Amino acid sequence: MTVADSKIFPERGSKEIVETGLDFCPKFDASGLIPAIATDADTGEVLMFAFMNEEALAETINTRRAVYWSRSRSKIWRKGETSGNFQTVAEIRTDCDQDVIWIKVRMEGHDAACHTGYRSCFHRALPEGAKAGPDIKLERTENAPSFDPDDVYGKKS
Repeated sequence: MTVADSKIFPERGSKEIVETGLDFCPKFDASGLIPAIATDADTGEVLMFAFMNEEALAETINTRRAVYWSRSRSKIWRKGETSGNFQTVAEIRTDCDQDVIWIKVRMEGHDAACHTGYRSCFHRALPEGAKAGPDIKLERTENAPSFDPDDVYGKKS
């Protein structure tokens, strides 16, 4: 799908219109996807990154519930449908050239965005001073998961 194939959102106009105007004309990639980052609406914490297709973005806008496109399952993924960890959308933004979506959300359920049970998918970090190489290790930024994925999904994540 190209941007011109969009059936829901307007065609993209000039660079000036896209970058400084008020027309919402998201740019989907050649696979029909646009990157989306979800952050906590109150704290600003980055919770997760996913992709949306046109249908997922439109449903997110219309329902104010986060909806994504699962690349691994090739289908719409309504966040929380299986886990109960819904994301209610407080605000939707796009970047200057409208090729990334930023949604500010409030978590419902176990207060966890990650399928592994952690609040954020970004629950590990490289320690300060880490050096690239075969022995590089991560450290946890969260002490423990908010839920057990085996209990929620009935399998190991």
